[in-house]
This record gives sequence, structure tokens and C-alpha cells, in this order.
Amino acid sequence: MTAGAADQPARPRTVCVMDPDVVDLVLPPDLFARLARLTEVVTVAPWSGTDYPDALAGAEILFTGWGCPPLTAGVLARAPRLRAVLHAAGSVKALVGDAVWERGITVSSAADANAAPVVAYTLALITLAARRALSSAAGRGADWPDMTRRRGADGLTVGVVGASRIGRGVLEGLRRADAGYRVLVSDPYLGAEDARRWGAERVELAELCRRSAVVTLHAPLLPETTGLLDAALLASIPDGGALVNTARGALVDTDALTRECASGRLEAYLDVTDPEPLPPGHPLYSLPQVLVTPHIAGAQGSEVRRLGAYAVEETARWIAGEPLLGEVTRDQLERLA
Repeated sequence: MTAGAADQPARPRTVCVMDPDVVDLVLPPDLFARLARLTEVVTVAPWSGTDYPDALAGAEILFTGWGCPPLTAGVLARAPRLRAVLHAAGSVKALVGDAVWERGITVSSAADANAAPVVAYTLALITLAARRALSSAAGRGADWPDMTRRRGADGLTVGVVGASRIGRGVLEGLRRADAGYRVLVSDPYLGAEDARRWGAERVELAELCRRSAVVTLHAPLLPETTGLLDAALLASIPDGGALVNTARGALVDTDALTRECASGRLEAYLDVTDPEPLPPGHPLYSLPQVLVTPHIAGAQGSEVRRLGAYAVEETARWIAGEPLLGEVTRDQLERLA
């Protein structure tokens, strides 16, 4: 070994823990090679029993993804050198808890990388809902000749519930699309001036539901938002309206929504449900005014490499001592999805 090589600082040890079904999608060869140049990489499939303690012992970075179990105090006790958790997926709520924050471990999420596909999917659903696509398809051509009775986008009001990362992306997408919508937004943490910058009017949730032909949900699931759209609010959405939910199923009273859709009054475009998945034979599966998709709005297939690329770049930033773009703090976690 040359003197120059000996002077090189040791690479931090990174332990990758995620479902083996997704690891090759998250870290295809080019990304794995970049991570390996930055760090000493140890890959561990979902840990259990005694499979992981030796690998964790020297870990400074935990590179996590779908399938990584919660980082409990017991797990962290086996990783005395751990300094950063870099999550190549979205929410870290099920992953990190008090033990992580008490150790002062840095946490980052690739939620920003996952947001773009969700925003694009949501905007597509809003477009379908604006034209009452499900009801039109259910008519099987009965109203085909009469173009005058069909609803277009111009002047239609879209209500965005939650100015979250994805909610802001939807607001920006609606503004840029110039599709002729009027846009309302409801979020207790959003000011009226910020709403105007996105081309929206800030209103309370009850007013948003009363005025919106399409209501799209982007609020985090918290104790105070569980069942946020209850029977009364769903009933206040105008006849012929639609609900789009790519956030969390438990934001909505499922029984009340089922009744509204079964009556033919509302359409629903649901990428998430409560429970998830719905039990076999649930009415929402068969109602012609309802589209249920299996939580596919986020990164899928080849798109998943976006998450790995984001987390690898966060690794480089962390090693260089630079601010992390996706850093999650203890205070933020309570308000995140």
C-alpha cells in the first residue's frame, strides 16, 4: 500500500436492509457501484433472529427501504456506531421512533423522489374525475350523441385537502396545466398568501367540500385526521362530484363513502382504502362509479430506482458534511404522512 493510499480516510460502513424483492430495483448495478465507491457496503436481506447483529455492529449508515423492520432500542443497541438512517422509500413513520431521536441519529427520506409519480397519477385522476369518466363509461354510450351535456374542466372547482409535499405538487401541477379549474385548498398550516402563489384560494374544509366538484386528499394520517372526511362532509360535496384519494385510506369514512357512491351521487377514484386492501366482495369493487387501484400511485417498477438514486446522493451529501435534502426531524415527523 502506498503512503497516499494509507492516508485516505476509511469509508464509512453502510448496511443495506430492505426486502430482497426490491433491492435490485432500488439499487441496480450502477447505483450499487456508486454507493460502494462512497462506502463499505454490507447487504442484509430482511433481518430476523441472529442474522443481523454482526453486520450492524460496525454500521455507521443504515440504508433502508421497504421491508426494513422498526429501529427499536433493542436493534439500535446492536449498532453503537450508527449515525445516519437513509431511507430509500417514502414515509419513515413505521421505521423510526424515540430510540432513534434519543441517540441523535440523522434521518433522511426519499419521499421527495416518490412524490413526483404520486403527483402525476393524482393529476391524471383529477382529469378523469373532472369529466366524470367513470359515470360516462358506466352509461355504455347511452349519452354518446349529446356532447352538450358532458362536463368539461373550464370553471370546475377542484378542492385540494392538505398542502403536503404531494399536495403542493398537485397545486403546482393544476396551476401549470392551465386547465380552466378554480382551485381551493384547505390546510391549517397554510397561509392565504402562500395559497395564492399556487393559484388557489385558502378555505376551511367544510367550505371546500361544499364548493368543489372534485375533492383530492393529501393530508397526513394523524389521530386528528383519521376519518377527516366523515359522512357529513361527504354529503356536502355537490351532486355529481368526485373524491380522489392517493393519500391514506383512513382519512375517509369508508362506509359513508360507499353509501354516497352506491346512490350514484358521487364518483370515487381510490388508490388507498380503509382497510387496505378492502375485503373480497366489498361493494366499492363493483360499483361502476368507483375505481379502486392497489396503492400504485407511488414509484413502481423501474421508477423505484429514483428512490435509490436519491438516497445514494444523500449518502454522498452526508459523507461530505452537507445538508441533507430529505432530512426528517422529530418535530416534522408528527405532521408527515
